[in-house]
Amino acid sequence: MRELGLIATSAGAIRIVRGHAVRLGLDTSHFRGKRRWSDDQLRNAVAEGKSWDEVLVSLGLSTNSGNARTFIKSHAIRLGLDFSHLGAFLPVEPNTCILKPDLKHLREAGASIAAAWFTLCGCSVLFPVEPAVYDLVVSISERLCRIQVKTTTSGGDNGWQVTVGRRPHSEGNRALRVPYDPDVIDYFFIMDGDLTMYLIPSRVIAGRVGILLRAYTRYAVGNASGLLGVDAEAGKAAGPPRRKGVSLA
Repeated sequence: MRELGLIATSAGAIRIVRGHAVRLGLDTSHFRGKRRWSDDQLRNAVAEGKSWDEVLVSLGLSTNSGNARTFIKSHAIRLGLDFSHLGAFLPVEPNTCILKPDLKHLREAGASIAAAWFTLCGCSVLFPVEPAVYDLVVSISERLCRIQVKTTTSGGDNGWQVTVGRRPHSEGNRALRVPYDPDVIDYFFIMDGDLTMYLIPSRVIAGRVGILLRAYTRYAVGNASGLLGVDAEAGKAAGPPRRKGVSLA
């Protein structure tokens, strides 16, 4: 594109040039883009390989990269290569793919865990399409309730502390936190670092921007600590968990 004096980032111009190259029967297999391997290298790797893992290794790619596997297979399809002898991509065995939950991801997981809890309670859960003050809308007793989800891994001698305020939009997001309007939020669904879950009516903590959860144990509705790992022997010793409900009256 640059040699032709054209804008290299123009998708329209690239399509036109590519079309002319096809019309002229020009070989563009040596074009790599951001790839470290060429079309010819892929052809050889597919022809000589006995599995997709061998193909990836021969191209200098990691066998644990799902994106690389998909990209390689898609490119082989575009080149019209026969890879029937390679078989299907096999999923990574659980013991070779170490997945370990970590509380550092609790904030991102909070809304999903809350939605799962409400669903297990038989409630319909809606996620706002656009950013809203609340995180979920839940149908409870034929009423739509707005739920704000909060998580915390901050604790001390006084127990778990959680921020229940919000920052108004400001440059640099530096504005002081202000309380949520209890007429805009109906309930707070809160998870602490032990994965204890609380469902607290907004009017109970109206006007506050931070609370100590030990003062709200009456609103605890369960614990999801099993998500962090399962100790089979401990589970057998403890017996089945007791069911705990919550009244939203």
